[in-house]
Amino acid sequence: MLEPNVKVKMKRSQRLLDKYFSGETMDYRQMIALFIPILVDQAFVVGLNLVNTAMISSSGVAAISAVNMIDSLNIFLISVFIAVSTGGTVVVAQYKGSRNELMVSKASAGAVSSVSLMALLIGLFGIIFHNPLLNLLFGAASPEVMANARTYLIGSSISYLGIAVVEAVCGALRGIGRTRASLVLSLIMNLTYVALNLVFINLLHMGVLGMTFSVNIARYLGALCALYYLLRLDSSLHIRIRDLWRVQLSMVKKIMFIGMPFAAEQMFFNGGKILTQIFIVSLGTYAIATNAISSTFAGMMQIPAGALSLTIITVVGQCMGSGHVKDARKFTKSFIVLSSASFVLMGLLVLPLFMPLVSLFHPPDEIVGDIFLIVLINTIAQIPLWSIAFITPSALRAAGDSKFTSMVSMLSMWLFRVVLGYILGIALDFGILGVWIAMNCEWGVRGIIFMRRFLGEKWSRHRVI
Repeated sequence: MLEPNVKVKMKRSQRLLDKYFSGETMDYRQMIALFIPILVDQAFVVGLNLVNTAMISSSGVAAISAVNMIDSLNIFLISVFIAVSTGGTVVVAQYKGSRNELMVSKASAGAVSSVSLMALLIGLFGIIFHNPLLNLLFGAASPEVMANARTYLIGSSISYLGIAVVEAVCGALRGIGRTRASLVLSLIMNLTYVALNLVFINLLHMGVLGMTFSVNIARYLGALCALYYLLRLDSSLHIRIRDLWRVQLSMVKKIMFIGMPFAAEQMFFNGGKILTQIFIVSLGTYAIATNAISSTFAGMMQIPAGALSLTIITVVGQCMGSGHVKDARKFTKSFIVLSSASFVLMGLLVLPLFMPLVSLFHPPDEIVGDIFLIVLINTIAQIPLWSIAFITPSALRAAGDSKFTSMVSMLSMWLFRVVLGYILGIALDFGILGVWIAMNCEWGVRGIIFMRRFLGEKWSRHRVI
């Protein structure tokens, strides 16, 4: 039997959850069922990336620097087809909210086809133009770093089609609320990646080349499992192989209506990150390593908030599909507050463990102090700024307000993060710290603009389906 005071606390918690996370579209139990698998997925992805970074760091500063450089380019290229898969998630979620099961199936098949074709083209581009890309972007890097970077870029480009299939299928599954299945697929891919890295990097000492073998095997295994689930195990979507080859222009148009502005935003956004990375490369190998390790810490802090930003796409998409704008507003506000609270919790958990965590990366003693200062400033800045800068546009995009969110993100990235990053980091000689302060300032600017948009009415008048 529960104590009376425990029962009172449980009832109070339930009333709070009902007040802020329940509405006409869904209740807090459904949201928790959506959120928990995505949270676990994000935790595993970030945690496994941390392990991978730690493993490759054992191959030396040149190896970790090369991987960090190319990962910035990978994020730029992969973000294009992930953006289109997000368009698929929005369309699927809105059809799910309107209870049109036939169109849910068509939208899911259209998302997989569109994303796969785009990834194939982008991968071929990366393979064919790897030398010009590396010389243009990272020509200032040392010969050893460049050699590792060349190997990793070609290997990554080959793997794009595999991860595209996984992302498209997982995006469609999140749209219909089947987040557990998307979690399983993500875990298969990422756990395989870590296990193979352990073999190729730590046991066989193959360095960056081993990492490229791992990423290709893991991503194509994940793609095969995703297609098998979609075609054989799923009982509601009724998708056949021929549906994936069929191009339905009306459906592709709906997906691209959301996906292409987001893809353009991601290209400009991550293009700005690459330009920032070029600034960092010019600061030397230690600066590249400092940035890589600090980024890993930032990723850890963002695990719950990142999961919330993915969950809100499904939540708001289904709200708008069913015509419940009031629910979309309420849930977005609740998610912003919850996201900010998550940064407080993560800061209290991670900062006391800084020294044992940073030791996993084997950093030179000269950069440990810089890493801690960046992590501390970034932790404080994330609490008020990250949520309004990223949760809010996810909600707006799920409602169909994709052009506005993309335009603001592109302009804020280039006018503040890139330009201010150059001024603080290079011109005023603040170094890597200046680049990170500029990023925090950019969050504040875009967050204020997105909140003004959200508090208005225009975003809720868009129609996707």
